[in-house]
Amino acid sequence: MNELAIKDLLYKLADDQLILGHRNSEWTGFGPILEEDIAFSSMAQDKIGHSLAFYTLLQELGEADPDTVAFTRNANQFHNSQLVELPNGEYDFSLIRHFLYDNAEIIRFEMLSQSSYEPIAKVATKLKGEVKYHVLHANTWIKNLGSSTEEAILRLQSSLNEALPYALAMFENSKYEQELIDAGVYAGEEAVKTEWLKRIQAVIDKTDLKLPDLATIEPKFGGRYGEHTEHLQPLLDEMAEVFKIDPTAEW
Repeated sequence: MNELAIKDLLYKLADDQLILGHRNSEWTGFGPILEEDIAFSSMAQDKIGHSLAFYTLLQELGEADPDTVAFTRNANQFHNSQLVELPNGEYDFSLIRHFLYDNAEIIRFEMLSQSSYEPIAKVATKLKGEVKYHVLHANTWIKNLGSSTEEAILRLQSSLNEALPYALAMFENSKYEQELIDAGVYAGEEAVKTEWLKRIQAVIDKTDLKLPDLATIEPKFGGRYGEHTEHLQPLLDEMAEVFKIDPTAEW
């Protein structure tokens, strides 16, 4: 199997987890209710742990150690989707992003747990159990708030409309897409997207929300290969602030 193809896959998995983990951590102390403060903080911890697992696999393939990879690259070297780097905004936007992202991520992990590349299969099998609870949390809140007050429904609908162009870009094809599929490493982004649409539609159907016509939406591609919004570099600078003071420090 082409090692570059495996690295390409691992970087997008790891970078998504790291960046969204940091965004989720920004809710610590600011959640709309204590329960959600704790939930987003816990999910942030999980996601950063997931990123470490994938960065460790990259190190085993000859890349730098996880701290160096996480804290010394610039925005144009990151492979995360633009969805995860967007500012949290109000709770409704963060909840919609959580719903859209984690429903995709559980499908990826389910598929990757069957990967022909054993190191990825082992990690995905271990981590998908944690992501299952993230999905349960997101789906429960979308169902509850999406069927509640007029204000809640309007705000969620607005955030859904805003987030979808970025969410669709989660499924940007790899440069090695067909190679990964043919080798049985990964079922591919189109397969993930197809299943994702079924799952999010099933949840939305239980609410007063409407999924817009996706044919009219232009995905915000580019994040997988270094094209990012103006929001990513400041986030990276903040993340790396302590590490850059003394990269050799042990905590």
